[in-house]
Amino acid sequence: MSTFKQIPSSEPIAEVIKSAFDTILPVEGAWGYNKDEATIFNDNPQKLPIEQLEHMLISMRAYLEMNMTLPKEARYGSINVNEKARETETEDQHIYHKVVYEISAMKEEDYERFIEAYKEGYGKEGFDVDAHFKQRKEATLLRTVTYWFDVSKIL
Repeated sequence: MSTFKQIPSSEPIAEVIKSAFDTILPVEGAWGYNKDEATIFNDNPQKLPIEQLEHMLISMRAYLEMNMTLPKEARYGSINVNEKARETETEDQHIYHKVVYEISAMKEEDYERFIEAYKEGYGKEGFDVDAHFKQRKEATLLRTVTYWFDVSKIL
């Protein structure tokens, strides 16, 4: 089972997001590994659904952990994030969302090989589509992670 390093909070989260994803988000705090390190939403200027903002942040965190901070041969691609559970907690005038996500991903090298094999084989005699997708499923890593958000300022 692969383990991934937590993203350090030594740089302001908004600056990391701007640098890595060329996106400006009005956030501060940390990367949501626990309540004390929750990502704080300061504003929601586009008035997006909160779940969409949260999904954007977990996708960024997953991509940083599983791709951008790893050597090329260890990187994952085809990263998909799906919400599995959510709770709301209130503490000292703060409203937190504790959201559990399932993340699926595949080593980039494996993913590229599967895509190429599919492109070359699909529709041709002898290409077993079921076996192909079974192999892809077996090569897919599943992780369950929790992300804490402080949504007090945008509710």
